Amino acid sequence: MAGEVVEVYVEDVSDAPGVPSTVDIARWARAALIRSGRAGGVAVRIVDEAEGRALNAQYRHNDYATNVLSFPAELPVGVPLQEFGDLVICAAVVAREAAEQGKAVEAHWAHMVVHGCLHLVGYDHGDDRQAAQMEPLETEILAGMGYPDPYAPR
Repeated sequence: MAGEVVEVYVEDVSDAPGVPSTVDIARWARAALIRSGRAGGVAVRIVDEAEGRALNAQYRHNDYATNVLSFPAELPVGVPLQEFGDLVICAAVVAREAAEQGKAVEAHWAHMVVHGCLHLVGYDHGDDRQAAQMEPLETEILAGMGYPDPYAPR
């Protein structure tokens, strides 16, 4: 994808401690999206548990805050894709999961950004076949940035 551009917009409305820098979040998103072979943009919104729970309830019908929600862009037929979509990441959930799973917080944040971006470009893990495609790609992208395999047993 030489010469192509991936734009990343980051908004943190969480007031949570330990949220990675905009530079890091953008770096992780770019790594995933560039690997997808397409140019475009993504918006990443960091939220608190109340907003994360409300969005998860509204769009996924689950009454709890989840780590990352992906909202792929839905453009009319014939309109060239310039935006991948939006990610919503719940800072408190990511921090809690990292602690529970014995992972470095930064590595878990990187994983959630990469994971969400891959959802935006069409990857899923709803069944074993899909997971067998998505998870090794996540691991490869993260390893390229120096992070451990997020699926390795702890």
